[in-house]
Amino acid sequence: MKNKTRLFSLLAIIVLFMSACNLPSSNPENAAGTAAAQTVQALLSVTPASGATPSFTPLPIPASLTPIPLPAASNTPLPTATTNCNVAQFVSDITIPDGTLVTPNQAFTKKWRIKNIGSCTWTGFSMVFDSGDAMGGPASKAISTVNPGQEIDLEVNLTAPATPGNYRGYWRINTNGNVLVPVVSGYQGKSFYVDVKVQNPVTATYTLPPAVAQVVLNAVAGESGTLYEPAAGAPSTILAGDTGSNDIARGYMSFDISTLSGKTIKSASLALAGCSSMQDPFTGSLAGIWVGEVQYALPLDQSDYNISGTGIVLLTSLPGPIDVKSYVQTRATEGKARFQIRLHPSGPTDNDGVADYMSCNAGSVTLTISYQP
Repeated sequence: MKNKTRLFSLLAIIVLFMSACNLPSSNPENAAGTAAAQTVQALLSVTPASGATPSFTPLPIPASLTPIPLPAASNTPLPTATTNCNVAQFVSDITIPDGTLVTPNQAFTKKWRIKNIGSCTWTGFSMVFDSGDAMGGPASKAISTVNPGQEIDLEVNLTAPATPGNYRGYWRINTNGNVLVPVVSGYQGKSFYVDVKVQNPVTATYTLPPAVAQVVLNAVAGESGTLYEPAAGAPSTILAGDTGSNDIARGYMSFDISTLSGKTIKSASLALAGCSSMQDPFTGSLAGIWVGEVQYALPLDQSDYNISGTGIVLLTSLPGPIDVKSYVQTRATEGKARFQIRLHPSGPTDNDGVADYMSCNAGSVTLTISYQP
């Protein structure tokens, strides 16, 4: 009980001391100190009667000691980490590798392979020109829908600048919300580019050695054509591949070399530059087009369909000049009047009911031969 009494007394002293500090006085510091000292002495000298319970009436807290309120708690949530929704990955250049040589004002198509490695489907996205050399490309081009994990080939038609030099143009992917998509493995992790070197064409000059002659031969239309399996007929157009009825077509072309009998052949080049392709005869089950050398009887008919021959080269695309010097030399040495070529697919038809073939016109196929007269 005495401990409680002393505790109450001590609290009263503190409050009274603090109140005294606020009372007016001609000398505030001395007045407050005197009042506090007298109060402490009076309280310590009082001894409560035996068994009596001291009473204590707390003094009011001065206004100057009003507690400062605590700040209100905030219910604003902390930001959360976002997922990798829209992220692309550069896979490879499909066409026009970096540093490709092009001529001034040459038109070309650049194609990149890009993969969606994010968690969101690309819908309404576009490919946009970012910086560098635009080379006549559009400001933007729509991209078809791409699902997560799916690859897509993005392409753009461009025109080389008129002035020789090195040129590079950067492209990016833009979302339907006009947000640029990062590109893993791309340039600076954000773009992919086309890089070309514009160079003036070199005019080739070639002078035949003395006592060397040259002849340029076209395939003979009446002796060239197509044989189908199993249909008969030999039209003038030269086809190799399969037809819409899933028949295999083999193309034949004949060149008149009767004036070269016994000659020494210096060079012989077969040019199929005038040929074109329908759909794709170079992949799938057709597995490419063979260029082979044969000797078939004239006129060409269905009995020549399976005649044996010698393969020269397997085409996986429309070709450049093909070296046939050794084959022409063999026929010239034998005194043959004709040098004959056959085009045929390496594999069977794909049975899709769609024509896939390589087509040549006899007048556009040339055989250029240099020989010793």
